[in-house]
Amino acid sequence: MRIALILLSLMMSGGVRASAQDAMEGIVAIVGREIILQSDINGQVAAMAQRDPRMNQKDPALRKAILDQLINEKLVLTKAQLDTTLEVTDEDVSSRMDYQIQVLIQQFGSEKRIEDVYGMSISKIKKDFRDEIRKRLLIERIQQKMFSDVKVSRGDVESFYNRYKDSIPKVADRVDLYHIVKYVKASDEKNKEAQQLALRIRDSIIKGGSFSDFARRYSGDPASAANGGDLGTVDKGKFVPTFEAAAFALESNEISQPVESPFGWHVIQLIDKTSSSITTRHILIKVGQSDEDRQAVQKELSSLKGRVAAGENFEELAKKMSDERETQGFGGSMGTIELERLPAEMRTIISSLPDGGVSDPLPYAADPTKPGYHILYRKRFIASHAPSLADDFKQIEQLALMDKRQRLEQDWIQDLRKKLYWEVR
Repeated sequence: MRIALILLSLMMSGGVRASAQDAMEGIVAIVGREIILQSDINGQVAAMAQRDPRMNQKDPALRKAILDQLINEKLVLTKAQLDTTLEVTDEDVSSRMDYQIQVLIQQFGSEKRIEDVYGMSISKIKKDFRDEIRKRLLIERIQQKMFSDVKVSRGDVESFYNRYKDSIPKVADRVDLYHIVKYVKASDEKNKEAQQLALRIRDSIIKGGSFSDFARRYSGDPASAANGGDLGTVDKGKFVPTFEAAAFALESNEISQPVESPFGWHVIQLIDKTSSSITTRHILIKVGQSDEDRQAVQKELSSLKGRVAAGENFEELAKKMSDERETQGFGGSMGTIELERLPAEMRTIISSLPDGGVSDPLPYAADPTKPGYHILYRKRFIASHAPSLADDFKQIEQLALMDKRQRLEQDWIQDLRKKLYWEVR
């Protein structure tokens, strides 16, 4: 990801901060109000060298190409800063930063590993790179404003294909995949039991019990339970609506009545709040789906599989029976998916099915608040092949669109080079 590369480059170039003297000695270009340092180029080169150790880091052509790219980025940023119709809010920045931290966690394995690599706490990373994130969002906003409406005609696609057909990569193995989803729903009796347990816990705390102790003993949220139910300070809009509304209605140190959410029943204590954030702790009593509930869903899906084997249309059954709204209206269609992009276990199952085959019930949890099962229908396997307009028009259309946007953007940037102030030192 681009921001991850920025972070890595900055750290490898010797730290996030440079002294005023170092900055003055290291300036290689000025673009509007922005500067480009020698350390910016060094960091980009070092990051590229990590991916390809054979690369010549002193290659003048490479360094010039990187400098040109950085100048182009700063020109686009300068143009965005001059555009008064563009807005990036603090919430936009926080949301993108949270997303980027999650990307880094996937890359490095844990927050602790990120802190070790960058030599600073997660909170300091978030603080130090807010301005960089804001600039990146501004660049994205003006690119979207300038080029999101670009379209390609059929003639454009055919022209692109005829020009590049010998160099367009092969289309990977793909599968036209459908599914029927059934969520495991707890019985009314189980839901009532969970509510009553939450109420008893709340009453015990009101009578003098320790909120932290009850959270550690009973909460179904392991991450917060270990810290006595502490959820920290969270920006408005991050919690599910029912939880957030109940929490904001509390006064400091007040404890709520049991509050239902898609996760179960919560006992919430408000620690502090502002107009835009809230500090809370909670005890979550999950609504237990019993083995009988899970078995009932699996049995229903197995019955639907049998109906398909007996001749019923899978897509029509999905429209009537699937619980997943996002795919139900499309007959359960998950799209045409590259086989290698599927999780390993699913890939093995799909590969073993014939066209028209249906899998046994499998666990499905696209939404953590809705555990369930699904059956998969392999409608059609499409083997890897050289792309053609007849069979792969949509994919070629996307490539043609990207090519057109890139050419238009390069022309726009060349125009910015003529109109905006910049110089290389």
